[in-house]
Amino acid sequence: MLPVAFGGLLLIGVIAVAAQLRGTPVLVLAGVLVAATSFVAEPLVALPLAVIGWFAEAGFDRTPYGDLHADGAVRAAVVLALTAAAAACAGTARRGTLEAVNRRGAISPRRLVAGLGLAAVLLPALTAVLAALRGHLALVDDLLLYLVVVLAVTIVGGFWPAVLAAVAAGLLLNWFFTPPVHTWTIDAPQNMLALLLFVTVAVTVSSVVHLAAARSALAAERAREASTLLTLARTVLGGDDTPQAVLDHLSASLGVDAELREKSGGHWVRVAGVPLQHVDRQIDAGEQLRLLVAGNLTRINGRMLEGYAAQAAAAIERQRLRIQAGQAEALAEGNRIRTALLTAVSHDLRTPLAAVKAAVTTLRQTDVVWSAEDQASLLATIEEGADRLDSLIANLLDMSRIHAGSLSPFIRPTALDEVAPLVVHGLDGAQRLSVTIPDALPLLAADPGLLERALANLVANALRYSPADHPPTLTAQAGDGTVTVCVIDHGPGIAPEQREQVFEPFQQLGDQRTGGGVGLGLAVAKGFVEALGGRIVAATTPGGGLTMCVDLPTAATTRDAAGATQ
Repeated sequence: MLPVAFGGLLLIGVIAVAAQLRGTPVLVLAGVLVAATSFVAEPLVALPLAVIGWFAEAGFDRTPYGDLHADGAVRAAVVLALTAAAAACAGTARRGTLEAVNRRGAISPRRLVAGLGLAAVLLPALTAVLAALRGHLALVDDLLLYLVVVLAVTIVGGFWPAVLAAVAAGLLLNWFFTPPVHTWTIDAPQNMLALLLFVTVAVTVSSVVHLAAARSALAAERAREASTLLTLARTVLGGDDTPQAVLDHLSASLGVDAELREKSGGHWVRVAGVPLQHVDRQIDAGEQLRLLVAGNLTRINGRMLEGYAAQAAAAIERQRLRIQAGQAEALAEGNRIRTALLTAVSHDLRTPLAAVKAAVTTLRQTDVVWSAEDQASLLATIEEGADRLDSLIANLLDMSRIHAGSLSPFIRPTALDEVAPLVVHGLDGAQRLSVTIPDALPLLAADPGLLERALANLVANALRYSPADHPPTLTAQAGDGTVTVCVIDHGPGIAPEQREQVFEPFQQLGDQRTGGGVGLGLAVAKGFVEALGGRIVAATTPGGGLTMCVDLPTAATTRDAAGATQ
């Protein structure tokens, strides 16, 4: 606004010369211009406006124009000072805040002091040099040299030192270099015009330089804010989108402490952040949420804090939605397990029970005499049904332990050749299994009971699907710190896209019940193997079939890892 005001004061001087105005009209025009500019500009603009307004009024008060006479100058100074102060106060009240004045400027205080110091050194030095060369330089040369000094002060100190330097340079030019020298009188109107143009140009150039610096600082600040928000977005999109993570990022980026509170039962309760002893700012993040901030907030944009408050509120909402989704998923899984269990009880468990019931009822008939072979067959049916029930119920109980997380394996060095003979105990067709275990196989770090159950389920599955002329095989081989135990069959195999699905509870090949189980064998085997720190992988048997491989750590590897941890 200062360049516009200076141009307006210059126009008032031209009007005064053209219309031969004197005294009060010039003061009124200058006062109106100073008041209007001070009202719309920042409060600090009022001071240089009043000084330049007085300069213009005193120079064009009456002929000869340019004579800065003392009489009347005090009245003009008082009137313009009061007018500028009143307009500045009214403008500040209209805006309702001094935030624009207190904003961090583009020029640091150190540069402001340096600019003022440079003006205090260069202006007297240049005046002394030009006074010594008075007869060799014209007034226009003096104006250009003073303009160079004002530009130097602008580059170093910014706008306000440049304004002071421009006004001081104008007064020095008037006193030392405009005839008659050593007076405030200017005998030629063109010299008066030259001085006013000099001050106007100097202030205009200074304002342009200051505006460029301010916009550069604003752009840098916006870039920092964008970088901060980008980092926050990466944090949120990267999965760490809890309200605590958002507030930690706020504290690390802006150097303040933050606390998120939620209204519950009529009281505000902290849900994230650190407890604050005092609060410097409070931002509403919703009807029931507040973000409280403590620290130095003078350099922090309010929109940044509002953005963090919105992100924290969204994060807590997403966190609660994830918890609800997890609970819903657990309920759905429980319902699926219960539905499958009811199906198993209604079909797979009732089938062996029906066979046992029929065999017992037949044996108890008194009107029929059964041969020894018939009795043995019926007793075998009862035994087979009981074994099948025992296996089904054991798998159901094992699956419930896995889902409840109540497995507590007792890991100790275990020899596979001691566990293998127990695997086939009670399995139909166990004599068909071929076992090939190397003699020098290292000890496993396993729970023998869980390992036996896992391998038994794999072997039972292989026996069920292996053709009579291609029996299954149990083999083992040592690797780098592990032992791989494989159960190989030559049955129909499993398509690659179904290999993960078969490890789900209550799943059978083709999802068809065979009457021999409830689809828990592989699920239980996988749960036991993972509880032992191993993994189970399904692969295709060369020539057709399915190979189930179990990788388990050796006892030596487990001891080395425990020693390294200690």
